[in-house]
Amino acid sequence: MKRTITISIDPHICHGKPVIAGTRVMVWQIPELLESGSTAGEVYSAYPTVPKGAVEVALHYAAERVKSIEYVPFSPQPQPYVFA
Repeated sequence: MKRTITISIDPHICHGKPVIAGTRVMVWQIPELLESGSTAGEVYSAYPTVPKGAVEVALHYAAERVKSIEYVPFSPQPQPYVFA
């Protein structure tokens, strides 16, 4: 039977930040690790409690959260975001 990987939000775990269920690994950590050059395999090695497939679940969760944000323009001309 295949294990379902879920995201958990509990005010008593990591101050209510979304985590991979059953761990204390916060969802935001996974995309940040990937951005810094780590591979999914390195994430699993660094966090042995994270089940296989959780990297993909975390990325999907992050993408869905970004898609659901309602943006309100603050100026008549949009300003480009500069990543520093």
